[in-house]
Amino acid sequence: MVVSAECETLDELSGYDLRIIQPRHGYRFSVDPLLLADFAKVRDGESCADLGTGCGVIALLLARLAQNSSVTAIEFQQVMADIANRNVALNGLTERVKIVEDDVISLKSRFAVDSFDLVVSNPPYRRPGTGKISPRAGRDEARHETSATLADFLAAAKYLVKPSGRICLIYHTCRLAELMAQAAVQKLAPLRLRMVHGNSSMDARMFMIELGKGRTGELKVEPPLMVRGEDGGYSREKLRIYRKEGLGTGD
Repeated sequence: MVVSAECETLDELSGYDLRIIQPRHGYRFSVDPLLLADFAKVRDGESCADLGTGCGVIALLLARLAQNSSVTAIEFQQVMADIANRNVALNGLTERVKIVEDDVISLKSRFAVDSFDLVVSNPPYRRPGTGKISPRAGRDEARHETSATLADFLAAAKYLVKPSGRICLIYHTCRLAELMAQAAVQKLAPLRLRMVHGNSSMDARMFMIELGKGRTGELKVEPPLMVRGEDGGYSREKLRIYRKEGLGTGD
């Protein structure tokens, strides 16, 4: 597997036996994909879709977390779709993970309705024209909505997921009210909500939510997830998610 030393890095998620090629200067994943993959609770044998997969890390994590699960990962940036394909091959998951280069808004022409048990996504969380513009190629496409908006991501997820299935997203707290409103428009029921804090004294920066199609039920607000503990090191839960229990600090 060829990695360009000038423009790419090869990183390890040793707890999941994964090696991940990433752009050296473009968009690079952080803790969010690991938190979402853990929150989604993928089950053995489920069919999954990952909307906006980037380098493919969430799709690879889902494949590692559940035996015999299959993952279809959607990515509209050609460069990132190519990296994702190489990551699938690098980790020996070509029979279970498929990368599809396409836009979220075009998926109805490619997939049948109710195709997947689980749909996950870490959508771009900034609206066009907001936030700082990154000088690094690829970062703005991953962070800012381009052709597909939050409403488009939710509509695509609703179309793809089975009525008995689950939609799980991680998103920025500044858009929680908007997501709830858009979910109501799409008739998606919020089932679980969990806030993500840097530590117990910080406001929540992100949230994770599970939505259901054609389902009803009371919203369960789970205990907050702290990335760091009181001592400043990574919390036990983050170490668990990274599969590094017993270590004093994270990578």
